[in-house]
Amino acid sequence: MLFLRQSTKVATVFCTRAAISHISCLRTFAPLVPSKRPTQLRFSRTPTLFTSTMSTTTTATTTDNEPITADNILRLFPDIDTSGEALEGHDEEQIRLMDESCIVLDENDLPIGKASKKVCHLMTNIDRGLLHRAFSVFLFNEDNKLLLQQRASEKITFPDMWTNTCCSHPLSVSTETGSTLPESIEGAKRAAQRKLEHELGIKKEQVPIENFRFLTRIHYKAASNGKWGEHEIDYILFIKANVDLNVNKNEVQATSYVLPDELKAQFQDPKLKFTPWFKLICDSMLFEWWKHLDSGLDKYLNEQEIRRM
Repeated sequence: MLFLRQSTKVATVFCTRAAISHISCLRTFAPLVPSKRPTQLRFSRTPTLFTSTMSTTTTATTTDNEPITADNILRLFPDIDTSGEALEGHDEEQIRLMDESCIVLDENDLPIGKASKKVCHLMTNIDRGLLHRAFSVFLFNEDNKLLLQQRASEKITFPDMWTNTCCSHPLSVSTETGSTLPESIEGAKRAAQRKLEHELGIKKEQVPIENFRFLTRIHYKAASNGKWGEHEIDYILFIKANVDLNVNKNEVQATSYVLPDELKAQFQDPKLKFTPWFKLICDSMLFEWWKHLDSGLDKYLNEQEIRRM
């Protein structure tokens, strides 16, 4: 039996064992109304009965206007596609990474559960409102050049596209999940440090946690193709550092340092493709922030409101 931390209401659904393994016990993480009693999850024989005691204090929005809450999330997503068909033909390492647990959110960035990376990125779930947490790192060198990466062809979502230095997801683990904004920022910074090393070989000592600067969060949705996409609340992090790269070719096929005018020129080149979140950030905020990288950036830091893109 698995024990969780919070209890106010009981939600009971029937789902397959495969769905449970991918949903990975969707439930609340952030006790807005704390309870001393642990949540109890019980699993029975076929059909698998999933019983969870969950808070109903947070909401997100589905396409049919029924809010997603910690109480109804299992009912709204009982038929998660967990077959291997969606991943057939993809790189084995990238398939393995799709089993990582992302943080499922309501529209106010409060955790209401967790689900596999695969579940979070299927458009069938995204179009019904499933939302998760992400981060985007913008790393600048001593000349204020921004490090870009071109995503590897092996990537399942947005392959071969150019994007900011590193973009990925905090995992649903205690060190990267937060229920308050300060906790969530720290979790995103830890995740950023972890993924900079995984994707680009940048050692943690070169990008200390305390050197990351949080600017804002953006909420956006974008399709990669008919099957995959993104629906994220994305934490935007700046860091200035001179780093040594040891690129993971399964993640990144190329890198480039650019100045603002060089990046603007690249946007005009039809042969170059850019990720939608990167374009959204560039079109709305990046160049203004970039101008103030060495002086005046403080006024843009630690924005409390979520920007809806």
